[in-house]
Amino acid sequence: MPHHEQLLREGPREAPEPETAEERSRRVGLKTAGTGVAAGGIGLVKVGLLGKIFIWFFLWHGAVTAARIGGWIGLLLVASLAALGVFLYRRRHA
Repeated sequence: MPHHEQLLREGPREAPEPETAEERSRRVGLKTAGTGVAAGGIGLVKVGLLGKIFIWFFLWHGAVTAARIGGWIGLLLVASLAALGVFLYRRRHA
């Protein structure tokens, strides 16, 4: 059975309340902000900075967590792992 016949059998419905200007502008504003964030992210990816920002973010949080858990020994462990990573990267790409 076609969809329009089913709708005819159900009868009339009440229309939803129309959106106010504030609701429309809020929705459009969120889309605009999301587009700006996406464009900025794409720009950072093209330049190659986004990956570096994430790497430094994870290194920083790893160092802070290591300091909370292991004190100075944890910090030395994270620093030595980071130095080893830099050493291996430079050795591989030299």
